[in-house]
Amino acid sequence: MYKIENVLRPYAWGSTTAIAELLGRPASGGPEAEMWIGAHPDSPSAAVHPNGVTQPLDALIGSDPVRCLGSESIAEFGPRLPFLTKLLAAEQPLSLQVHPSLEQAREGFARENEAGIPADAANRNYRDDNHKPEMIFALTPFKALCGFRSPAASKDIFEHLASVLDSAAVDTPDVISGVIADLGHSDESAALKAAFSRLIQGGSDVSDVIHDVVAVLSAGAPLEPHREALTAMLDINEAFPGDPGVLISLLLNHLSLEPGDVVYLPAGNIHAYLHGLGVEVMASSDNVLRGGLTPKYVDVPELLKTVRFEALGVPRVEASGTEFGQELYRPPFREFQLQRIELAPGAEPVPLAQTGPAVVVVVSGSVMLDSPKSDLRLERGAAAFIPDIEAPVNVHPVQGATDVSVAFAVTTGLGN
Repeated sequence: MYKIENVLRPYAWGSTTAIAELLGRPASGGPEAEMWIGAHPDSPSAAVHPNGVTQPLDALIGSDPVRCLGSESIAEFGPRLPFLTKLLAAEQPLSLQVHPSLEQAREGFARENEAGIPADAANRNYRDDNHKPEMIFALTPFKALCGFRSPAASKDIFEHLASVLDSAAVDTPDVISGVIADLGHSDESAALKAAFSRLIQGGSDVSDVIHDVVAVLSAGAPLEPHREALTAMLDINEAFPGDPGVLISLLLNHLSLEPGDVVYLPAGNIHAYLHGLGVEVMASSDNVLRGGLTPKYVDVPELLKTVRFEALGVPRVEASGTEFGQELYRPPFREFQLQRIELAPGAEPVPLAQTGPAVVVVVSGSVMLDSPKSDLRLERGAAAFIPDIEAPVNVHPVQGATDVSVAFAVTTGLGN
């Protein structure tokens, strides 16, 4: 087992304090948006060897894939760590985005390679050949947009906007009346695609409408009965004034997660995290197609090919317990599952639900990882990589501890 040192990504939307407070260390002074815990080649964790020498985790795995990953994981996912874990702290909205399917990622990656687009180019959509299904465990109250609401529900909101504009003696803009007509289409998928396409391709006309809508609502026009959606829209506009994502947000489900709530995001699910701290787990990929709320590259034709235009319920993941006292979160993806481990002082150890490789991060107290081959103590804020060959591993409270300890472990979902 190896302690690992992890990389902080200082994206502008990140909180300056949330990750530092969670891990019990001083803040860096700048935004700390994500801590990457894994072997993604863009920002691999560093494995600490017993002699104190550090080695990039992807290089360690590459030196002995069978020992580190196990033959079953290699057979399905290849000789790489199949998941990436992040601590994510959003102070401002992230980009409106969608992730491709595995087939789309492979095709798009090959196509852009053949076109000679540099791997780090700003106009690159596919930075690897993998898909990126995700799951997030909320550690604080967490706000997000996730998937399309029904066309009828969105139509009600846009009709409300038309009404408040009319009350303010503002003629209903063609953009608003067009979206209302789009959402009235009898085919729900066609309705959502038409409305979404109109907004994302509307250019300055959409920006002008947003300006008028925000002015009227800010002057006191009624938000009810759509207060949550319209308040979120106003907040998003504060961060990205005039961006088409401001109005697109009204087509999407608004999530208000409480600590301990978990949702997963499959390929094609249009989403954006708005605010909060969570543990995010995903297949190891950096493939993102953006649709707004960002200064980065937006490829509208490729985005429209990737989004699933379906009105779906919020894809929540409920905890499942086992006879061993394990608290598991199992999305419908084989790359990963999440285990939350809570240990009171003097409690019995909890087995790590490990199939293949695993990573562990401690967010409260301290724990002892114990396997037949070695043991490793982790304090609050520390993390570890556990090779497949170390299994089985038990997680113990540290002897003499007086506080409850909490850790999160990620392993593959191959054992489900």
